[in-house]
Order: sequence, then C-alpha cells, then structure tokens
Amino acid sequence: MVETLTQSIQDYLKHIYELSREHGSASTNDLAERLGIAPASVTGMVQKLAASERALVDYKKHRGTKLTPAGRKAALEVIRHHRLLEAWLVQTLGYSWDEVHAEAERLEHVISEDFERRIAAAMGNPVRDPHGELIPTADLKMPHDDSTPLSALRAGQSATIQRVASADSDLLRHLESLGLVPGAHIEVTDFSPFDQNLTVRIGRGKSSVLGLNITSKIFFEKR
Repeated sequence: MVETLTQSIQDYLKHIYELSREHGSASTNDLAERLGIAPASVTGMVQKLAASERALVDYKKHRGTKLTPAGRKAALEVIRHHRLLEAWLVQTLGYSWDEVHAEAERLEHVISEDFERRIAAAMGNPVRDPHGELIPTADLKMPHDDSTPLSALRAGQSATIQRVASADSDLLRHLESLGLVPGAHIEVTDFSPFDQNLTVRIGRGKSSVLGLNITSKIFFEKR
C-alpha cells in the first residue's frame, strides 16, 4: 500500500502511530515538532488525509489525530521497512546501532515488497531491530510489548534490558559505552527519590548513576 503514498504522507502516518502509542492520539503540536514543520501545515495535511476517499486518519479539532485501520496498516508497513532495514544494515553491512536510523529513514520509502521479503528471509525473519524494538509481522501486525521503563525499578531489583527507545546517535553511543544495550543485565543498587536517579551495576562491571532522561528511554523485562 505504501508504494501509492507520498513520502510525506508515509512520514505523517508513522509519526501519528508512534505518538498515539505514547499518548493515545497525536496532537497537532507534537506532530509539528516531530516533522519539523508549522502546526498550520500539519492541520491542513491531517484534514486532507481525514477527508480522502479512503480516510487514513480520524481528525477531531482539539482532540488530536488517530489512524484509521487503513492508516494503521500503512504506518506499520513503513515501520516494518524501517526496522528490517536497520537490522539488515547492522548484520550485513556492519553499521553500528547509532548510525542506522538516518539510513533507514531514507531507504524505508523506496524499497519494494519483494526486497522487504528477501532481506527478512536472509536474516531469518528477525523479530527485533538493533535497538530491541519489535518489528511488525509480514501481515502488518505489531507483536505485543509488555516491557517496562527502567525508571520503574528500585534498589534491590534487577532486570535484562530489552529495548532502547531512542534514535539519538549521541545517546546511543553513550549507552553503548556504559554497556546499556539490549540483552545486558543490570542490578539497581540505589534510588534517589528526590531526582529519580538510579544507581545501577551493569553486568559484572562498574556502577553508573542514570537520570530520568535515560531511564525513561530504556525498557526491560523482569527476571
């Protein structure tokens, strides 16, 4: 389906999907910030998408924008392309996890469905990308995710990192230098209720103090 949509529309649908997962719907201001354009331009586009013959979004003034079933399917197709490409770039071409986002952003709009199937098969149909994010299935369904942010942990608890929800290259390089990558085991040794800082021991290595800006972006599965 995405082959018939412009790159701009694909970007709108992808960001509406992501914002809706976080907040229930996508506000005009949040969409404008994500896309780097004026709120008035966002309003015009979502109204157009809502009024089209095959409506891709449901827009209500002051209540945000949500995807219709057709819009959700198109968004998941773009996200599947993006996350498969990230996995392929890391596994096949030796990219690091902090480099792949920008490349995948460019390529996600142009690959064919045949190319998508081929790279998925070549990698053994991965279920997660290099950041641990789930990859939508071939029939465009998002697998259930019950991970919890690291910020919910307290002293004495331990966990295994499952995913990192960030495309910030500087942050990803910093996390990798600390060993805070998917699959790493951590143990919380201290919690500060005043600033929400966690002191964690990473594997058998040294301890690090992590602020909320980091712990809110790292998700874990309990052991």
